[in-house]
Amino acid sequence: MGAAAVRVSPFWLRRRLPWVAGGALLGTGLIAILVALFGDVQDELPVGLWFWVFCALLAVGTMAFGLQHARWWNMAAVPVAAALALVCGANSLNAATGYYPSVDVALADLAGAPVPQQMSLDQALVTVGKATEGRVVAVDIPAVPSGFQHREEMVYLPPAWFKSKVRPQLPVVEMIGGQYMAPSNWIRVGNAVQTADAYAAAHDGYAPVLVFVDATGGFNADTECVNGPAGKAQDHLVKDIPQYVVKTFGTASGPHAWAAAGWSMGGTCALDLAVVHPDVFGHFVDMAGDLGPNTGSKQNTISQLYGGDAAAWAANDPLTVLRGKHGDYSASSGLFMVGDTEAGHIANAKELDRATNAAGLKTRVEIHPGKHDWQFGAFAFKQSLPWLARELALPGATG
Repeated sequence: MGAAAVRVSPFWLRRRLPWVAGGALLGTGLIAILVALFGDVQDELPVGLWFWVFCALLAVGTMAFGLQHARWWNMAAVPVAAALALVCGANSLNAATGYYPSVDVALADLAGAPVPQQMSLDQALVTVGKATEGRVVAVDIPAVPSGFQHREEMVYLPPAWFKSKVRPQLPVVEMIGGQYMAPSNWIRVGNAVQTADAYAAAHDGYAPVLVFVDATGGFNADTECVNGPAGKAQDHLVKDIPQYVVKTFGTASGPHAWAAAGWSMGGTCALDLAVVHPDVFGHFVDMAGDLGPNTGSKQNTISQLYGGDAAAWAANDPLTVLRGKHGDYSASSGLFMVGDTEAGHIANAKELDRATNAAGLKTRVEIHPGKHDWQFGAFAFKQSLPWLARELALPGATG
């Protein structure tokens, strides 16, 4: 950055550079305001991101207002400085969210490379024998009856599933990621397959079948897992996926054997699915979720998520549904997992815990060290898997 901005001329340093820096600062502020107003970003963005945006704008401003007296090395440094600033800004954002743990994972995801331990559906259906690790199968689940336009989804099959031609009727967990998500996030970032394999290794190859779902239909879409203008995301999770998974992989069916688990938006979804559809999902793990599906204020949520339908909002707002006791929760259970630095989410979890227990849905809150990032999501799933296995009556799960 110094090579791009420094000039031999004292006039540049005293007169031009302050104006360029001021313009970069103003531009950074304007971008921040636009993101806040139109970016649909509910979580606070890191300060480091804005510092590097400022640096990128400073480099561009240097080029725009220094052409006449710039030396060749100044101009050569400008695009390098701007590019490096943007990369540093992206890294700052990534560090805050914990989205990619390494460059290798980021490149594999961006390139659409197969996830570790992946095999085709045809291979999985004919593979029989002793296995030391589970496998991941990419599936194109028919959007019937939902019609929801979704991306390719993935299914984790534990080692026990491959032991014989007669497939065991294993319980199932639908895994839901955050707002800016892809179905592979739980695999590449949340270490879900490693966690499930480690559990299976200690339980004679048994672990739940994990379905890594697409709850949004696109990386920057926000459905909050409800039916609305963005499509019938909830119908996809509640209707399309269970019937396909049971038929294709011979899993167990019914709410006693099905759970939803998710982080951030996915945590909100997991709770909501179990509250609104206890006939499908008997158990849930909500990792740092909100009080309910939302895009900000109640009015904004009704408008954006439900196309102005206030009745649809009430039918999907967990607190409203629980207070109305619109479901039979006698066989349902749930777990709230929250990082100790998240005061707002801790308050959400405690309020929801009171409401669920009052409605007969057995839940508890666990607070662990962590913040609102994927590292906590990975940790929370690892901590909650033994509990899930017991609630789902997985063979070999005890205590």
